[in-house]
Amino acid sequence: MSGFRTSELTQKDILSYVALGDSFTEGMSDPYPDSDTVPEGRYRGWADRVAGHLADHVGEVRYANLAVRGRLIAQIRDEQMEPAAEMAPDLVTLCAGGNDIIRPGADPDRTVELFEDMVARLSATGARVVVFTGFDTNWQPVMRHLRGRIATYNMHMRAVADRYGCDVVDLWSMGCLSDPRAWSWDRLHLSPEGHRRVALRTCEVLGVPVAGRWDAPWPPPEPRAWRTARQEDLHWAREFLVPWIGRRLSGRSSGDGLGPKRPVLRPCRRTDHRDEP
Repeated sequence: MSGFRTSELTQKDILSYVALGDSFTEGMSDPYPDSDTVPEGRYRGWADRVAGHLADHVGEVRYANLAVRGRLIAQIRDEQMEPAAEMAPDLVTLCAGGNDIIRPGADPDRTVELFEDMVARLSATGARVVVFTGFDTNWQPVMRHLRGRIATYNMHMRAVADRYGCDVVDLWSMGCLSDPRAWSWDRLHLSPEGHRRVALRTCEVLGVPVAGRWDAPWPPPEPRAWRTARQEDLHWAREFLVPWIGRRLSGRSSGDGLGPKRPVLRPCRRTDHRDEP
């Protein structure tokens, strides 16, 4: 196994952490509670939450988040890998390939080759590398047909993780994320509660103590009339699905013209425990 192990992470005086990826790692649909004091459009997300939890147990955490929404795996490799390696971090989280896998005709074999390129380069720095499987889309009727492709990519990814001694956060097995309340209105990005649960699960893999449980049962859902559910489906198709298809056909991305929200390592503040259970 490479990099720093659990006890070494929480015993360091100064810990550097770099997060790589797309909208999932950028934190889409999880706005900061103090949105008046952060730049417009800045999201929190599970990675920022993990950095905050680490700061509760380490003298100083220096954190960078290079993720940008909409990025394909080749873009993540070309834009984020070398800057991350040059920072020589103690800890790296890498989630990449999701935007590739959901595209028509996607090739999981080719996608994982690019993924392994990044894992090999990042592991060579001595960093502890944490990777993430894809989600189980069985709860989402429109994307249920992608389950086989995602499962294939997950198995390839686990083999890469085994070869390079990476930790794995298994999002597929997180049954709590099959609840619609774990997702935002666009049904592709996590809700704030979904991000919180992923952060808790990631901390569990890292061995970082936290107050809450990622697998805590959801409260009973409020009953919804059939007509209301269908109206929500129509709203989703009009406001999200059609524009998303339009961007795919035109080669545009929601992240065009955007850069990372934390491009350099800088100190991270401690967790606001009022946000915890």
